[in-house]
Amino acid sequence: MQGSLWAEIQKQADANSHSEFDVKELESLFAVAPKTKGGSKSDGAGKSLGSKPDKVHLIDIRRANNTEIMLTKIKMPLPDMMSAALALDDSVLDADQLENLIKFCPTKEEMELLKNYSGDKETLGKCEQFFLELMKVPRVESKFRIFAFKIQFQSQIRDVRKNLLTVSSACEELRGSEKLKVIMEKILFLGNKLNQGTPRGQALGFRLDSLLKLTDTRANNSRMTLMHFLCKGLADKSPHLLDFYEDFVSLEAASKLQLKALAEEQQAVVKGLQKVEQELAASESDGPVSEVFRKTLKEFIDASGADVRSLSALYAEVGKSADALAYYFGEDPAKCPFEQVTSTLLNFVGLYRKAHEENIKQIEAEKKKAQKEAEKEANQDRTPVLNPCMLSSS
Repeated sequence: MQGSLWAEIQKQADANSHSEFDVKELESLFAVAPKTKGGSKSDGAGKSLGSKPDKVHLIDIRRANNTEIMLTKIKMPLPDMMSAALALDDSVLDADQLENLIKFCPTKEEMELLKNYSGDKETLGKCEQFFLELMKVPRVESKFRIFAFKIQFQSQIRDVRKNLLTVSSACEELRGSEKLKVIMEKILFLGNKLNQGTPRGQALGFRLDSLLKLTDTRANNSRMTLMHFLCKGLADKSPHLLDFYEDFVSLEAASKLQLKALAEEQQAVVKGLQKVEQELAASESDGPVSEVFRKTLKEFIDASGADVRSLSALYAEVGKSADALAYYFGEDPAKCPFEQVTSTLLNFVGLYRKAHEENIKQIEAEKKKAQKEAEKEANQDRTPVLNPCMLSSS
C-alpha cells in the first residue's frame, strides 16, 4: 500500500540485504513435507510431534456448547462435583447449580451413543466426559432431583406453614369478632326496614355479597348511600363499633392466598418425600458408589418425616376452619369458598372506610360553612350606623 512501511521496504529491496541467513539450511529445516496421496486431514500427517489429537464430539454441538458453559459456572473438577452431589452437600452445590445439572443430564439416546463408542474415551470432548462421569452413578438425574428437594425442603415447609397459619388466623379472627357480629346484625336491621311490607322485610339473614350493595342503595335527592347512613348511625350512637375491622388483622394477607394452591404446595412436599423414600430403596442395589448418598438420605428422611406429617395435619385442620367460616356466614363453601369470603369482606371494609371518611369530610365542610356564615353575620352586626343628628346642612 502506497505510503506504508511495506511500500518503503519494496523500494529499498536488496537481494543481498539478508545474507546472514542460509537459505538452503532454512529450506531443509522448515520445508513442509509433501502430503501422501489418499491422505486425510485427520490422519495426523504433517502435524508436529507435540500436537494433540483432535477431540471427538458425539453430542449435538449446540447442546455440547451449552453443557460446557454450564460447567464453567460450577468451577470444580467433575469428580469433586459428583462427590458433593452424592453426599448431598449443600455447602458446595446450591439449588441453581443443581437445576442446571438436572437440565444437562444425558438422555437415554446420548447414553447409548457414548456406550457404543469404541474409541479412546480420553479423546472425547468436555461434554462427553461430563456425561460419562454422570453415567457412573445409577439414576443420576433422580439423585440430583432428590438433592434439590432436600435443599428446598425447609423453606417449602416454612412457607406453606406460614400461609396456612395466616388462613387459620383470619378464620378465627372473623368468627370471633363480636363487633363484626353486631355490624352484620345492624345491616340486617336496615335491610328489613327498607323492605318492610314485602316478603324480604322479614329476612333472617343475607348473602355475603349483599355487603357490597350497600353503596348501590342511594337516598332520595341525596348523595348519601346506605353505607354512609350505616357509618353515620355508628358514629352517632355506637362509636365503639367504628373500628370493627381492626379485629381481623390477618384478613388482607389471607385474601391473597388460594387454598387450592396451598393444597398443591402441601402435596408437592408429601410426594417429594415419597420420591426420596423410593430413591433410597432403589439405591440399596447401587453398590459403593451410593454408600454416602444412602447414609445421608436416611438421616434426612428421619428428620423430615415428622415435619411433613405435621404439615399435613395442619392443612386438614385449616381446610375445616375455612369451610366453617363459610358456614358461619350462612354460605355453602362449595359455592362460596374461602377466597370469595375473604375478598368480599375485604372489599366491604374498604367501602365502609371510604364512606366513613367521606362522612367526616362532609361534617367538616358543613362546620366550616356554618362558621363562615356566623362570622359574616357577626361582621354585619358590628357595622356602625350613622346618627342623623350628626349630619350638618351646608
